[in-house]
Amino acid sequence: MKTLDIIVAVLLVVGGLNWGLVGLLDFNLVAAIFGSSSLISSIVYILVGLSALYQVFTLKAIQRRWGVASN
Repeated sequence: MKTLDIIVAVLLVVGGLNWGLVGLLDFNLVAAIFGSSSLISSIVYILVGLSALYQVFTLKAIQRRWGVASN
């Protein structure tokens, strides 16, 4: 499961950086790399969204797996 946690974290960073670029510079990095309406862009967006849902619903379990104390 730790491998999945790392993949999810990477996808969330990609999504966060992409949204930051969109907000600051009106530049969509995912669309620039894969094309604005390509299948790969859609897959990246879907994976980022699923990663966010995974993170929300499994946060406590992730904290236990990684030995992180929650406040």
